Amino acid sequence: MQPGAVATDLVATEEFPVTERRLLIIILAAGKGTRMLSAQPKVLHSIAGRSLLGHVMAAAAGAGAVRTAVVIGPGMDDVQAEALRHDSQAAIFVQNDQLGTADAVRAARSAIAEMGDSGEIVVLFGDTPLMSAATISKAVAALRSGSDSAVVGFEAADPTGYGRLITSAEGQLLAIREHKEASAAERAVRLCNSGVVAFRASGFLAVLDAIGNANAKGEFYLTDAIEIGRQHGRTASVVIATETEVLGINDRGQLAEAEAVFQRARRLAMMAAGVTLVAPETVYFGHDTVIGADTVVEPFVVFGPGVTVGQGVTIRSFTHLVGHDAKAKQGAAIGDKVELGPYARIRPGAVLGDGVHVGNFVEVKNATLEAGAKANHLSYIGDARVGAGANIGAGTITCNYDGFNKHKTDIGAGAFIGSNSALVAPVKIGDGAIIGAGSVIARDVAADALAVTRAPHDERANWASRFRQMMSRKKAAKS
Repeated sequence: MQPGAVATDLVATEEFPVTERRLLIIILAAGKGTRMLSAQPKVLHSIAGRSLLGHVMAAAAGAGAVRTAVVIGPGMDDVQAEALRHDSQAAIFVQNDQLGTADAVRAARSAIAEMGDSGEIVVLFGDTPLMSAATISKAVAALRSGSDSAVVGFEAADPTGYGRLITSAEGQLLAIREHKEASAAERAVRLCNSGVVAFRASGFLAVLDAIGNANAKGEFYLTDAIEIGRQHGRTASVVIATETEVLGINDRGQLAEAEAVFQRARRLAMMAAGVTLVAPETVYFGHDTVIGADTVVEPFVVFGPGVTVGQGVTIRSFTHLVGHDAKAKQGAAIGDKVELGPYARIRPGAVLGDGVHVGNFVEVKNATLEAGAKANHLSYIGDARVGAGANIGAGTITCNYDGFNKHKTDIGAGAFIGSNSALVAPVKIGDGAIIGAGSVIARDVAADALAVTRAPHDERANWASRFRQMMSRKKAAKS
């Protein structure tokens, strides 16, 4: 389990054995997010290198969803593609008119009907990326303990604008009252609705169909299902989450706030797992960053998605590591006792063996540096293998791209590549070979050979002084 991960497996009970679990999670992702002032839908904005929708779908999977349904708006093909990227079996539904949350859930009616009278249904929101699998599991557990529905609530520091959870003296949930429709006494309640709600599948469609549109916005509110359910003898309970966990994203400020919450939690988890962060507030992690114990991360280091780091590694300031990007799916793997940076750039497909040194202003992409290899200064290593113990001199470039295709450079174990060399791929440098500084190598070099390609040394005595005299006379003649 990676640092900071939470175990969220539901525990089997006599009433609900593993083989009978049926959990449908419906994710509402139809909103375009106009306050984001963005060309892309709100749920495709990212935190820690993963889309908001991706975070929610990961939480759904962690809570044990057997089926996931994602409700999108018309023409949101990019949201559909993102959902299917995270779960190829997800059911996609379109909410055409977008008349509120109950209307959105009704769009997934066929998925609900498939549940029949057994199992549970949880409704999540695609713009609430910090919701944890553990909290979803607690809501499901409340159903399995006897409640017909369970709402995730939180104590708000400032409840203005939130729906209030109205409870009985015994703690049963009686109703959810939207702020605009709440009485003065109800507005004084600080227990607020996150929007996340779980229902027993049995009888849920009847309750959903009974929801009218008699509300301030003329929309169908899923929150009305609680009060309607009580009228039909259905019980409801509240599961408490933290206010930060239920933070919804509606604008860039809230996006930044959610990023900050995620990063603070991940930094604490990393340090608790034995990673030293010299200046924690300056280090940023990807959603899936894994780092081994006794690694030291200096200030201003950024980890993108898909990076795994071993034990006892030193990552110096201003190093940037990313394992996944728009074009590549392979990760970046850093072995034990590696030294990186400062100002190193590690890109997708980089594999650094134990004891490797990658120094300042060195970029590694889709390349393997085997144990003990060194590239300490100002080099680009792309689409290459660097053998164990090889040394890459300053200014070395693997010329991997011809304008149309990428080609591979293979550097043998113990080879020494002199400074300012260009290795024109495809090319192979044998074990123990030496490349003289300033060489352009476009042909294979045998093991233990020396290869040097330089223009002849041409020295002309006193040429410089005569040149300066001539130029001085010409300049004087013009003035």
